[in-house]
Amino acid sequence: MFDALADRLEEAWKKLRGQDKISESNIQDALKEVRRALLNADVNLQVVKDFIREVETKALGAEVISGVRPDQQFIKIVNDELVSVMGESNVPLAHADTAPTIVLMAGLQGTGKTTASAKLALHLRKQNRSSLLVATDVYRPAAIDQLKTLGQQIDVPVFEMGTDTDPVEIARLGVEKAKEENIDTVIVDTAGRLQIDRDMMAELAKIKETIQPHDTLLVVDAMTGQEAATLTLTFHEEIGISGAILTKLDGDTRGGAALSVRRISGAPIKFVGMGEKVEALQPFYPDRMASRILGMGDVLTLVEKAAEEVDLADAEKMQEKILSAKFDFSDFLKQTRLMKNMGSLAGVMKLIPGMGNKLSDEDLQKGETQLKRAESMINSMTAEERSNPDLLASSPSRRRRIATGAGYEETDVRQLVSDFQKMRSLMQQMGQGFPGMGGMGGMGGMNPFGGMFGGGGQPRSGFRGYPSPGGKKKKKKQKKKKGFGDL
Repeated sequence: MFDALADRLEEAWKKLRGQDKISESNIQDALKEVRRALLNADVNLQVVKDFIREVETKALGAEVISGVRPDQQFIKIVNDELVSVMGESNVPLAHADTAPTIVLMAGLQGTGKTTASAKLALHLRKQNRSSLLVATDVYRPAAIDQLKTLGQQIDVPVFEMGTDTDPVEIARLGVEKAKEENIDTVIVDTAGRLQIDRDMMAELAKIKETIQPHDTLLVVDAMTGQEAATLTLTFHEEIGISGAILTKLDGDTRGGAALSVRRISGAPIKFVGMGEKVEALQPFYPDRMASRILGMGDVLTLVEKAAEEVDLADAEKMQEKILSAKFDFSDFLKQTRLMKNMGSLAGVMKLIPGMGNKLSDEDLQKGETQLKRAESMINSMTAEERSNPDLLASSPSRRRRIATGAGYEETDVRQLVSDFQKMRSLMQQMGQGFPGMGGMGGMGGMNPFGGMFGGGGQPRSGFRGYPSPGGKKKKKKQKKKKGFGDL
């Protein structure tokens, strides 16, 4: 999402490298790069002006710290200002003292409001908070059916009265239903329009007056850039909102909305949508987002994602298998599926400090492809072969059968088995990895998939920095490079 912004900011840091200290003369080129970066990211113009002024003031007034280079000091100042612009800290969803907590969802049509309502309900369910979704969008075709389908998918009840009932009455009765059934949170999905109009605002105001929500959240499409901030301000002035949910932040967006909404509208971003899946909703933490923008990863979010997917007892068993070199193909398959549940390979890699700008989109795409191919070959193995990879090392006939079943060559399966055995040996030596990843992080410089898929039996490297087949000298040189295998 912030790749282009991060790349441009990198140019700003370069302007100060090699300097003894930050001065009024050498900081100007760096500030110009920061200004260009923010404007290209579609950040609101007034926000950019204020941002640059604050950074310049703080940079010129900063004391020289022994052992800290000027570019590092400048990065710290920019990071702190990014956090300040986006709101300092996470603002959690309201939680009423007496049930139910009422959340009113507003927004224009096409922003993902209905999906965001279901995502929020699932997020609350993970916190052991029961929810009731209330369908008041009686105008958009199939809006009620969409909410009912999403409700069934996440096992959350949906209150609806069809399309012939007044939305205000549906909202009121939905809240009453939640009170009767002692449900913790009511999420009211309202109608959107293609543009702001009087009827829309009047209906929203009437619903809000009737149900008295504890949180009024505006769902904003991040793809609209700085217009998202203007839209948030308009809704805030018209009906009064308590926060925003920024959707589609994982798409081909330049990120300007995340940097503009709070400063322009005064309303905090409470959640961000990071994908189309119903699980893809995250609380918004300004400090974590600033870290991602600057290409420094987001370890806390990575750990939280892992904690949601990992069973501690399973993790301990996996660790024992790794340390005793009994990690097998079934375990490998389990770990790759766990990682898929955490999100895309690209998404996970960019949460790791230092990895955001180390791997290109092409590298990550190849990684996704190679994981799928490895999974296909493993699925063609028998249970005995998965649990005992050594069987395949000594049996060409088994490898040929697996290759035929998976649609690959025997040389591909042979390379998979060879790389897996090397990886398993190295993992045993390392005996460590990311939390819950069962030692996957302990691959060191080994490429577990490199050379699997060469055509006509000619293996080739799948990633930049993967060890390639060839002489010892070539392998030795490749070890110095970094790729996905270095995680």
